[in-house]
Amino acid sequence: MSTVSVDETVPEPPAFPGRRWLMPSAVIHEFAPDTGRPGRRPRRTARDWIVDFSCFLLAVLVGMAGADALTDNPHVSHDLAVVDQLLGALACAAVWLRRRWPVGLAVATIPVGLVSDTAGGACLIALFTLAVHRPFRYVAWVGGISVALTPVYFWLRPDPELPYLVAVALFGLLTAAVVGWGMFVRSKRQLMLSLRDRTRRAETEARLRAEQAQRLAREAIAREMHDVLAHRLTLLSVHAGALEFRPDAPGEEIARAAGVIRESAHEALQDLREIIGVLRAGEPDEAGRPQPTLPALDTLVAESREAGMKVTLDNRVTDPAAVPSSVGRTAYRIAQECLTNARKHAPGTKVTVTVTGAPGEGLVVSVRNPAPEGEVPHVPGSGQGLIGLGERAMLAGGRLEHGPEEDGAFRVRAWLPWG
Repeated sequence: MSTVSVDETVPEPPAFPGRRWLMPSAVIHEFAPDTGRPGRRPRRTARDWIVDFSCFLLAVLVGMAGADALTDNPHVSHDLAVVDQLLGALACAAVWLRRRWPVGLAVATIPVGLVSDTAGGACLIALFTLAVHRPFRYVAWVGGISVALTPVYFWLRPDPELPYLVAVALFGLLTAAVVGWGMFVRSKRQLMLSLRDRTRRAETEARLRAEQAQRLAREAIAREMHDVLAHRLTLLSVHAGALEFRPDAPGEEIARAAGVIRESAHEALQDLREIIGVLRAGEPDEAGRPQPTLPALDTLVAESREAGMKVTLDNRVTDPAAVPSSVGRTAYRIAQECLTNARKHAPGTKVTVTVTGAPGEGLVVSVRNPAPEGEVPHVPGSGQGLIGLGERAMLAGGRLEHGPEEDGAFRVRAWLPWG
């Protein structure tokens, strides 16, 4: 069973409960920017540290392989090899700054990679980082310049083992693969952000629909109370008018009319208090006719049976007319909405309506129907009626529960105060 609780703000769940360390800090900052430090970049997560160390280690290994190849390259002198290795070491150390300055690092590695073999790994990592963290226009400029300078690089430092054109083509394919991989990672992150935004919009729309259903329920209840209040005041006016025109009536009739006036005034005052409470949340607009109360349940069930439903009414209230009219109206509307829901969502099933209670104990309305046989088409707007019933029960001072049972049946149970 689930208890309906209206006007209750549900806090938004955390984006990544219990596994934040598995996500990149940039993604977490996009999902929950309030958790970051204002004006400063988000802290690295455990995953960031692992990835950054792996990138640094890869850059070092590529640099060591490049330094080893320098010794076998007859086109590179010893002094140039030392400068090459120094620039490569600085480029590898700069890999740790790739999250802070992805554009600056990628631009800085263009001239470094042109004159240093050992900085090749750091240059590719910088290009990959740029593709992950910045839009395509930055990647297009930096990647295009790198590819354009590739023939110049192999012209200045020909590869001793590969022909010139083959070396240029292979390096161009490697650059394109790194850029494509980075763009794939970026698109995956953008998809996650897009799905998160869509989820938030869907939750907001659902919350707005629930609030609208509550407002409409309040307006409907206010209209009903307005009608009943007008009915009572009219009755009071009729009896008062009879006393005015029959001042010589017998004492018993005068006493009886005065009792009716007193009781109607008391009930009208109670209804007025209720409608004022409802009007605080919503304003009624138009009026209708006086609404049915608990004794009209028999007629409601009979109408449902005539419509083809299988309905069983178990009314254990000894005197339904003794139930206060406001409580009776609420009980009637709850039973009416539940029968409507059963007709829509579980057609052909047997519905059982049970009403129990006594003064001082409260009035209990229970509506139960088994699970439908076969698949039932989805009905648009499902769930709005139950929200309205929860609002109606709360305004009456009661509570409402609904949900599936262990055997698959669906049950709605409402308790209303009967003092």
